[in-house]
Amino acid sequence: MLRQFPNLFFPTFGLCQIKELLKQAKRPRSDRSVNHGTEKNDMSDSYFAGPPDDRKLQPRLEDLLQDRAYLAAFRSHLRSEFSEENIEFWLTCEKFRATASRENLSWKARGIYEEFVRPAASKEINVDQRIREEIKKSLDQPNPRCFDEAQKHVYLLMERDSCPRFLQSDAYLSLKQKSRTLWYF
Repeated sequence: MLRQFPNLFFPTFGLCQIKELLKQAKRPRSDRSVNHGTEKNDMSDSYFAGPPDDRKLQPRLEDLLQDRAYLAAFRSHLRSEFSEENIEFWLTCEKFRATASRENLSWKARGIYEEFVRPAASKEINVDQRIREEIKKSLDQPNPRCFDEAQKHVYLLMERDSCPRFLQSDAYLSLKQKSRTLWYF
């Protein structure tokens, strides 16, 4: 009698029947009808898919700039590539945009122009002449958005060039590993 007890409550299913049950459990009720050839193979469902693609899980530049530890590592990486002026300019523009006083806007804008935008500046950024001229004209009456186009240009340079190399660097990989181990403690 004991031998029959498990069979009564746990009938044996074939592997195909289990896959079909799982597939139907994932679909909304209206889709649980017979497959009419319009659906994908059940093995391509996300339930049966392998591990997610690692590239999709990598952070974007925006994510790196929001995290203090990753920002420091990214800045160090840019320093090693001799392009630290990009992140410095971007961060300086973020602070500049928060400036409320008209008087402060004027002298801060001139300082940013002299340090980053002017040709042969100490930390000259890579922007085209048209952007430089627009910024120079805006220095007469600066507004919090006068560096936006240059900032966007620098951001795109970092996003396309520096960030992918950083995500492959030892500095990023070790920092990522450290942040993963912190979750286990």
